[in-house]
Amino acid sequence: MSGQAVLEGLIASRPSREALGEGALLLRGYAAGPAAALIAAVNAIARLAPFRRMETPRGQMSVAMTACGELGWVSEKGGYRYSADDPLTGRAWPAMPALFATFAAEAAAAAGFGGFVPDSTLINEYVPGTKLSLHQDKEERDPKHPVVSVSLGLPGVFAWGGLARRGPLRRYELMSGDVVVFGGPSRLVYHGVERVADGVHPLTGGRRINLTFRRAR
Repeated sequence: MSGQAVLEGLIASRPSREALGEGALLLRGYAAGPAAALIAAVNAIARLAPFRRMETPRGQMSVAMTACGELGWVSEKGGYRYSADDPLTGRAWPAMPALFATFAAEAAAAAGFGGFVPDSTLINEYVPGTKLSLHQDKEERDPKHPVVSVSLGLPGVFAWGGLARRGPLRRYELMSGDVVVFGGPSRLVYHGVERVADGVHPLTGGRRINLTFRRAR
């Protein structure tokens, strides 16, 4: 089945929608249809740009990461930035698969953000016991573009806060195929993923994979 056919079938299924805030929407099951194709693409990317645990100003990250597209997000002891080259391999990041770009544009449009063209895909690999601390996605040049976040494999608890680090959190269990799109007034909301529980998923084994599509430039 072609990537376009997968997307058309997915859109026709009309997954449930849940508002997280102004400009933020949870699309339950939106990526269920192309999930296997998305994971196959992730595995191909990881053969060229292996997963790695990056250093941050506060220590080594819990989750492993890689990327594809024109730019990849890089974390170092000195801070965070986007880079055209993978510091691990010294080569350009793998090209973004057409399926990624098409899916991200369709998901963004479904959440009210038409015309989204991602130039970077960050790929996080969680194993049981790992997490992603509360943070803002703010290294992108123009925050008018949304972020499209796709959950695949093991479930994870998504923590959703506000525009200040300290404040009340809401928690949502994200299952494989769930998609969160956030932009507009919610673009810089603090968010994170709590420790992933033990488990095995037929698509990813003992892993949770998260894709975040961004416009970095």
